[in-house]
Amino acid sequence: MIRVVLADDHPVVRAGLEALLSSLPGIEVVGVAATGREAIREVVTTRPDVAVLDLQMPDLDGFAATRELARSAPEVAVLVLTMFEDDDSVFAAMRAGARGYLVKGAEQEEIARAIHAVAAGEAIFGPGVARRVLTFFAAPPPTDPFPELTTRERQILDLLAAGLSNPAIATRLDLAPKTVANNVSTIFTKLGTADRATAIIQARNAGLGVPKDRT
Repeated sequence: MIRVVLADDHPVVRAGLEALLSSLPGIEVVGVAATGREAIREVVTTRPDVAVLDLQMPDLDGFAATRELARSAPEVAVLVLTMFEDDDSVFAAMRAGARGYLVKGAEQEEIARAIHAVAAGEAIFGPGVARRVLTFFAAPPPTDPFPELTTRERQILDLLAAGLSNPAIATRLDLAPKTVANNVSTIFTKLGTADRATAIIQARNAGLGVPKDRT
């Protein structure tokens, strides 16, 4: 029996996935969570074989939750099941420690196969994601100093390094102030920094924040 913890912030999706996984032979859902921190708590408490995580969750997103699980429960395989299949999300999740990556809408058999695969120590990707991974490794090595950040997060870090405040960044990028604040918190988590000053130093050392025409 493969024991699974499921985490997704949408109640309807979460209930549907729980019903689906519970109906699969050889799989037992031993915990359900709505946020990243709840997911970590459930995993640490129940010690499942597999944690199925969404990436977009309140409290702590799936990237940070995956990274924390790799540290606190390395024996638990993380399988990402999300709506996002862009390169930034795929590779950030894999760098965080995920062993598998599926896009929501995957067939029941595909989800079951993925759970069994990651539980056995294999890495598995949905068809579209697998093509991205193969293309990535066929290309020259990236030189991005912060590969764990999404394109938007890199934009915000660049502006942080240039000395802009959160409200100024929100205006510059035409974003809601809360969106900028959430992205800044995620950047701190991904870079392992405790405050704004440390993140700015890291960014400037990597060449970000160089004065240029930003209009």
